[in-house]
Amino acid sequence: MATKLILLKDVDNLGKSGDIISASEGYARNFLLPRGFALSATEQNIKTAEANKKQKAEAMEKERQEAAKLADAISKVSCTIAVEAGKDDKLFGSVTNIDIQKALEAEGITIDKKKIELKDHIAQIGIFQIPIKLHQDITANLKLWVVKK
Repeated sequence: MATKLILLKDVDNLGKSGDIISASEGYARNFLLPRGFALSATEQNIKTAEANKKQKAEAMEKERQEAAKLADAISKVSCTIAVEAGKDDKLFGSVTNIDIQKALEAEGITIDKKKIELKDHIAQIGIFQIPIKLHQDITANLKLWVVKK
């Protein structure tokens, strides 16, 4: 016999937080309920879960819209980083996420360095397109100029 539950946390191979699922009575009683992963699906709990899900969706949409505005601002900006370079335009050191973050802050845009998706540190002089993941759906491209001092 299956028991109806509302998940409070994401559970692998079962569902995401807020989903109404069916689980065996033993699994529910011995694992999901005692660990706080789920709540029994009473009428009141279902209403609360639906309200929470709606609120979370609205917050995600607001966050997405803010990320879209920030992506638009980033795509209009072109940052320049002046560095020491030797022969063949090779840099002494390299340009990292932190350097790019500081260059963006100089332009008035504040973002977390972890959102800058730099595959490898930049070790050459040139023009680069740097992807910045602002939201799960939105990635902005920053035009970065690395020039000699």
